[in-house]
Amino acid sequence: MIKKLLSLNLLLLCVLVAVPGSVFSQEEKGQTGVYTMGEVVVTAERDGVESIATVREITQEDIRNQGARTLDEALTLLPGLNIRVGAQGVPRVDMRGLRARHIILLVDGIPFNSTYDGQFDPSIIGLENIAKIKVSYGNHSVLYGDGGLGGVINIITKKGSKGVHGMVAGEVGDRSSYLGTVNVSGAGEIVDFFVSGSASTTDGFPLSDDFNATSEENGSLRENSDKDRSNLFANLGVAPTENLQIGFIANALHSEYGIPPSTINDNSNLFASSPKYERVEDLDGYSAQLSVNYNVTKSFELRSWAFLNQLDEEKKQYDNNQYNSMDDVSVKTYEENNTTNIQGVNLQAKYDFASAGFATLGLSAREEKWESDGRIRDVRIARNVYDFRTFDNERSNDVYTAALEYTVSPVDDLGLVAGYSHNWLSKDGGDHDDEGSYLAGVYYDILDGTRLRGSYARKIRFPTVSQLYDETAGNPDLKTEKSDNYELGVIQRLPGNSSIEVTGFSMDVKNYIEKDSTNINQNRDNYLFQGIEVTAETRAIERLMLRLGYTWMDTKDKSEGTEVTDLQYRPRHKVTAESMYGFDFGLSAYLNVMYVAGQSTYSKNDPVIKADFNDYTLVNVKISQALLDRMVTLYVGVDNILDEDYEESYGFPQAGRYVYGGVEVRF
Repeated sequence: MIKKLLSLNLLLLCVLVAVPGSVFSQEEKGQTGVYTMGEVVVTAERDGVESIATVREITQEDIRNQGARTLDEALTLLPGLNIRVGAQGVPRVDMRGLRARHIILLVDGIPFNSTYDGQFDPSIIGLENIAKIKVSYGNHSVLYGDGGLGGVINIITKKGSKGVHGMVAGEVGDRSSYLGTVNVSGAGEIVDFFVSGSASTTDGFPLSDDFNATSEENGSLRENSDKDRSNLFANLGVAPTENLQIGFIANALHSEYGIPPSTINDNSNLFASSPKYERVEDLDGYSAQLSVNYNVTKSFELRSWAFLNQLDEEKKQYDNNQYNSMDDVSVKTYEENNTTNIQGVNLQAKYDFASAGFATLGLSAREEKWESDGRIRDVRIARNVYDFRTFDNERSNDVYTAALEYTVSPVDDLGLVAGYSHNWLSKDGGDHDDEGSYLAGVYYDILDGTRLRGSYARKIRFPTVSQLYDETAGNPDLKTEKSDNYELGVIQRLPGNSSIEVTGFSMDVKNYIEKDSTNINQNRDNYLFQGIEVTAETRAIERLMLRLGYTWMDTKDKSEGTEVTDLQYRPRHKVTAESMYGFDFGLSAYLNVMYVAGQSTYSKNDPVIKADFNDYTLVNVKISQALLDRMVTLYVGVDNILDEDYEESYGFPQAGRYVYGGVEVRF
């Protein structure tokens, strides 16, 4: 069925290309613009769905100020988000307490969630091609489809602007860490292009000087934390007529990295996981997209895109901390090759009724496929003696969505949004499931500069391939996760280019999927996530930016008979502060501070015992100097300047002080 839909969509693309027709988008100022082809458009020139719920945007300026290198670093300071590194060795993004698998990650409309477990690794996504990042929290548009109980991270890339431009940059940091980036872009009358690449390598990250050595970790350079990453990205836009725009994207990535083991090797410790000696020996990914936008009339717009995204991973677990042996028969080891593949099509049709509002119809279909083969030493043949077995698995699910969303402003200062989508899951093996999701919201400008907004949404998420079919933890009888999301907020514009926003949220999740004490995936009755987010920003003083953020969050397991109160690894408090000052001679200074408190974990076995984490404060600084009419920029920075010793997961300490410097040249 998916292949038929792909063929139909490609036919539609060809038909749209053949239709003549006003310039689709305006030229962007500066060296690059914003590439909107393939983006799930949920708003318009007038206020739309993004006006009734929380949407926060990270700009190129924010990324440069922070000195962020990968997606997880760019997201760190956002209220409601928690970046956590644990036993899997990659950053995981939690949004309002929900996990990465409850967040949709899109790059120009291409899904980047794993088809295996629904998660994503933000550290393999470079930032050199990103124009902006839009983060939509729980009550987002129904046009995004299923899966986003927590929200949506929508990455929008750069495109070329008139002329030919380029940039070359290099950075050097502690522990033989290097980063190089380059891009070339340009545009003519009907064609624009953007090409970028990056490569980074590090021997690993340094631990704080306050870290106390253990039998598994002596401090200094974190054990098995080395990483290599490279990315290549290109897009091309063509506007053969005034009403028609065609776009193509291609992206490739490669990575190799170690997964740092737990620093605790003590069977009597109730909270620690036993050390595992794992490495991702090879990770290769590629994605592509073909998209067409066509303005049929001034009021009627069609958008369509087809995409493919695949990730191939070679992963091994060794029996020693030298990472060179699988011969010990008393230790469970493995070597596996995994492939996750997602391909699909989308169609959006939007009609603007002028004063009567506008409506958007969205249709999508995708195939989620997973393949895995290799061998694992887990066959018990005697006490503490195991033998290898081979495995070869292949599973796939198909997902379809039909959505309709309507936005109207019946009177000045009032806006209404309503949407419904229906989602179908066709499981491997022939079983089916279907669920609806919906959204209703309102905003009202009660005073000049004062906006009230409120919304309710029902969001759903189908179980992933691993949750359904994993050999050891799978459960094919899992039910669809459902969440009732409520949000109420007020935005106040203040004199001096300042503002403050307060948002309250509550998410009541049914059928939440987690592993039980026997390591089998099960539906939990009811989880509750609620909290308050506050943001404030001012640019009242010329060249000075000040920004504050605060999140208070309360989480509960309301399932019958539970021994758990607060859910683990969900901080109760998060405070962030940023300041940036630019001098007229090209010098700029940036500082950010993040304080995290109220985080806990639970023992691995019954009876359940709770342990609290230490609170921690991270301070980062960066100083830049622009030269030669801002064609050259020199910068130095220090992350975790206080050398804080902290953990985000029990037994997995994070980086101490890190010093870096670099140069950027534009032409």
